[in-house]
Amino acid sequence: MVVLDDDITNDQFGVYFNKRTIKDLLNYGLILLDKPPGPTSHEAVAWAKRILKLPKIGHSGTLDPQVSGILPLGLGEATKALGVLLLGPKEYYGLGRLHSLPSKEKLDGVLNQFHGEIYQKPPQRSAVLRKTRTRTIYELELMEQKERLLLLRVLCEAGTYIRKLFYDIGEILGPGATMVELRRSRVHQFNESHKLVTLHELADAYAQWEEKQDDSKLYKLILPIEFALTEIKSVVIRDSAVDALCHGAQLAIPGILQISPNLSKGDLVGVYTQKGEVVALAEALLSENEIKDATKGYAFTTNRIIMAPNTYPKNWRTKTVRPK
Repeated sequence: MVVLDDDITNDQFGVYFNKRTIKDLLNYGLILLDKPPGPTSHEAVAWAKRILKLPKIGHSGTLDPQVSGILPLGLGEATKALGVLLLGPKEYYGLGRLHSLPSKEKLDGVLNQFHGEIYQKPPQRSAVLRKTRTRTIYELELMEQKERLLLLRVLCEAGTYIRKLFYDIGEILGPGATMVELRRSRVHQFNESHKLVTLHELADAYAQWEEKQDDSKLYKLILPIEFALTEIKSVVIRDSAVDALCHGAQLAIPGILQISPNLSKGDLVGVYTQKGEVVALAEALLSENEIKDATKGYAFTTNRIIMAPNTYPKNWRTKTVRPK
């Protein structure tokens, strides 16, 4: 059992999430990489590791080698938070070639069939089990057509195969269709209006920091990982509860200072320090009103610890329960 002692002074430990040093960002940072066509997602991550001289970088949402676009990278401990980005939609611009030229009416009719929930079986060359599953197409828009070439904008659920979408459209049209080129333009809340980073820019900025102690360029390329969690609800906890949580304790009512409005049981939340640093991802065991009315007990169960232990001092003690 974990027992919390008196709260500690907030200013003594931690750092405001938006005032981290570059060294801190290299362990709790997010890079919106603009992956070029050619390398695999794994290769892009390996190059980023070499450039930044980091042992651990992860990515959210694999892109096939010839696909370009947004590939979010989590640095160090930040890799543990990337799964949240899989909860939101993804947007693609795909260029495909029809094997024959249908009438406008027939093409529009077929495209309309691919709105909403669809069935997909992953292609043969995929990293998942080839089992028919459902995916949701939120928006499917014909942006441009030139003879048999189609440019489609697709807003869809994570895990949708756009190459297979073109193939299935072609199957219903009759003669078939093939995807020619694809770019991912959105991952959850991140789109091309945000600063996308090329590997060349990353290498140049890191060299400038390492060789000239000038971090101005690198600061523009690395976001705090908390930016990836803006679409989920939040909980702010006492500083005295932080290290206990980092060591595996569950979050109890006395450790909570603030919660998002309209919190429901089962909601995924980000757990934060008073400085806005993410500590963990957790699931609500109680609703907002139940938490406000309670004085003891557990309110959240921890799903993923993000902050490294001992970032905040130990301010808890282990209570030994002796058998009667």
